Amino acid sequence: MSSLSLQFKFLHLSPNLASLHSQSPLASHQPITFGNRTKLELRASSSSSSSSASKQPQQRPKKRRGGSDAERGIDPAGFLTKLGVSHKGFAQFLRERHKALKDLKDEIFNRHLNLKEMASGFEILGMHRHVEHRVDYMEWAPGARYCALVGDFNGWSPTENCAREGHFGHDDYGYWFIILEDKLREGEEPDELYFQQYNYVDDYDKGDSGLTIEEIFKKANDEYWEPGEDRFVKNRFELPAKLYEQLFGPNGPQSIQELGQIPDAETRYRAFKEEHKDDPPGSRPPFDVIDNGKTYDIYNIAGDPVSYENFKAKKPPIAYWLETRKGRKAWLKKYTPGIPHGSKYRVYFNTPSGPLERVPAWATYVQPDAEGKQAFAVHWEPPPECAYKWKNPSPKVPVSLRIYECHVGISGSEAKVSSFNEFTEKVLPHIKDAGYNAIQLIGVVEHKDYYTVGYRVTNFYAVSSRFGTPDDFKCLVDEAHGLGLLVFLDIVHSYSAADEMVGLSLFDGSNDCYFHTGKRGQHKYWGTRMFRYGDPDVLHFLLSNLNWWVVEYHVDGFHFHSLSSMMYTHNGFASFTGDFEEYCNQYVDRDALMYLILANEILHALHPNIVTIAEDATSYPGLCEPTSQGGLGFDYHVNLAVSEMWLSLLENTPDHEWNMSKIVSTLIGNRHYADKMLIYAENHNQSISGGQSFAEILFGKIRQHSSGSKDLLLRGCSLHKMIRLITFTICGHAFLNFMGNEFGHPERVEFPMPSNNFSYSLASRRWDLLGNGVYQNLFSFDKDMMKLDENERVLSRGFPNIHHVNDSSMVISFIRGPLLFIFNFHPTASYERYVVGVEEAGEYQAILNTDEKDYGGQGLIEESQYLQRTISRRADGLRNCLEVPVPSRTAQVYKLKRILRI
Repeated sequence: MSSLSLQFKFLHLSPNLASLHSQSPLASHQPITFGNRTKLELRASSSSSSSSASKQPQQRPKKRRGGSDAERGIDPAGFLTKLGVSHKGFAQFLRERHKALKDLKDEIFNRHLNLKEMASGFEILGMHRHVEHRVDYMEWAPGARYCALVGDFNGWSPTENCAREGHFGHDDYGYWFIILEDKLREGEEPDELYFQQYNYVDDYDKGDSGLTIEEIFKKANDEYWEPGEDRFVKNRFELPAKLYEQLFGPNGPQSIQELGQIPDAETRYRAFKEEHKDDPPGSRPPFDVIDNGKTYDIYNIAGDPVSYENFKAKKPPIAYWLETRKGRKAWLKKYTPGIPHGSKYRVYFNTPSGPLERVPAWATYVQPDAEGKQAFAVHWEPPPECAYKWKNPSPKVPVSLRIYECHVGISGSEAKVSSFNEFTEKVLPHIKDAGYNAIQLIGVVEHKDYYTVGYRVTNFYAVSSRFGTPDDFKCLVDEAHGLGLLVFLDIVHSYSAADEMVGLSLFDGSNDCYFHTGKRGQHKYWGTRMFRYGDPDVLHFLLSNLNWWVVEYHVDGFHFHSLSSMMYTHNGFASFTGDFEEYCNQYVDRDALMYLILANEILHALHPNIVTIAEDATSYPGLCEPTSQGGLGFDYHVNLAVSEMWLSLLENTPDHEWNMSKIVSTLIGNRHYADKMLIYAENHNQSISGGQSFAEILFGKIRQHSSGSKDLLLRGCSLHKMIRLITFTICGHAFLNFMGNEFGHPERVEFPMPSNNFSYSLASRRWDLLGNGVYQNLFSFDKDMMKLDENERVLSRGFPNIHHVNDSSMVISFIRGPLLFIFNFHPTASYERYVVGVEEAGEYQAILNTDEKDYGGQGLIEESQYLQRTISRRADGLRNCLEVPVPSRTAQVYKLKRILRI
């Protein structure tokens, strides 16, 4: 009886074990409010609380938290006022979108505690190890009638591991719940306690002390309670026994008359207190119970301040409950896993259209169907002592971004698919040496077809298995952080692959599970599926996916691919003139815009150092404006027009017809968002999407050992450096370069596909060219260009003063900070003493010259001409000027070294 009372006493103080102890190691880094409690448990607890609440007096409905929008500084059309734009239609659209967003958040809060929980679905969905010797599986499939797990662990049986009947197996929203119990080893007995837990992952090296449950409970009772605090717990019948003895004992009253009038509670209490005033402190109650005479307030409890503070300071005995856990050695001795690490599995549904199997939507490691083999998920649960341990923290986000865009599969020199480990070993050191401070990875998320470059995603929570394991990718990110490189992920939430077995299409047999039905659910030209961004469960999936990559893999930012595909029902395939009416008409998908707002709000709230980049070809207004002012909340937007302009000039326009004014206008873009602009001369689209790289266009068939034209080689080398330099320096706080373009990679990228007989010959990078000829020269220039920003902070400076643009001489000059940039694009004309204006009088030193011989130039400017002194004469609207040598197709960067006072 005593041991039973001890257990009950201690159980009363225990928290909810499932919510407290079954979190993953990452959950401690970003704790989730409800831990690993399933939706079924949460809904059960909420229903019980609502039933008890129904017995209480009805309360008035709560107002929206945080006060009015005006009080919180929220203006749904604020950025239009800042820009001086007065378009009533678009302003009204922004206000209606803001109201719809508030309604959507209210709907979310009806099912989730907050937006953080909304974006943490990976904590409970998918496959998760539970501390009570089992694995829990949860999946969203509202159109299914029956759900089971099939795999090599159960002989692919659709009946052995299935969801239970009714609400024990699924809820009203279509979330299915399956428990895979670990299997007892032969000769082992089941645990005595139903709630017995094991340190399988967290603190797996603890818990094998050998203490029994009874010993731990006794230790807890002896150490936790202060003297006297547990007197009435240990002797719970002492007080009623004394009262019984007083009333009915041999010395008690024998009649009603002898009993007399019973004093009031206050009088009896004061008498009791006086009688026991000399007793030890632990035996006296720490509270004064006073009846103040009010009918609705029977007792007024005046507490002892010291006892009250001691009570507040006493922490729950969680440490003792953690001690009841057994260690992983005990688990290994007693159990074998219900689903071993590396097991292949799929989810089985019975639907109105018949039975079907799918790769789970929340699977974290997937083998897509290849070479005639069917796709399946792989249970990734390596032993904790073998799991990857993070070593390096994420670097601080720099004020200017120099991004190196990579594709892991084509990063090697051999004609094969390269791996994460090869990329980590060989390519990361090159990126660091080249002077970049961030990498952007494309094609990392699992996709079925290699030739799609990773843009037709099938499994949003899985890294591509063709490159390696999840731990291999963690090692890549960790090593990049160790080198001081941020890691950005090219994320595709604008559409999804149309595959069924390995993708999300017809996932539960219905056509409207994750995607729209009809034409709206199909991309107009690409054959991909379009998400239902207005559905809370689809939002749950997508927002959790963004948070997953940050929490699980420590990525530092996202490049949102092809936003125009999702923001418009015509998928962006329409002509845009810049009229605001085009951004608020019936073709705009308001749900997609609200998803982007939620994504940015949640990411920046949970991870303040995150970087989000918007890729939008339609220049949607407010991309980088705060969400509180009607914007979408991105940190950067991509100027896509620049690369298209350079490609058009190189392919279609003779050199002497290049228009300098048009070049400058395109490079600047929208000057209101110049500090939010990411710019690049060329990216992977030129190389991968059936086109040619700039080097391939400029150099033609020239190779290192060929006897090509010297003039053609000089032209290509000169323009390659000038295009990159002016794009890098004229505007924006971020620059992007695709892998290999920094040294003029001579070949395009062509992934293996039927049209080339699945050849890998062009699906690689020619790193062997780095140490030879023109490629070495171009790489040396690119390294010094990156050092220019590192030393002079070019990208982080404000908008440049573009004071000289001459279409006749084909010369562009601008000032950015203390630096003067001069570009001569003329194909033949060189200028000995070209006049450009400067504001500050002084001496200007040339710190970068594209014509240096080390960069593959001719060295036409002598070293003695690198230092120039200003002339006190107005030019280009500025007070002073310089007369500088500017050879044909060259560019120079001058820095003000010494100011002259006149």
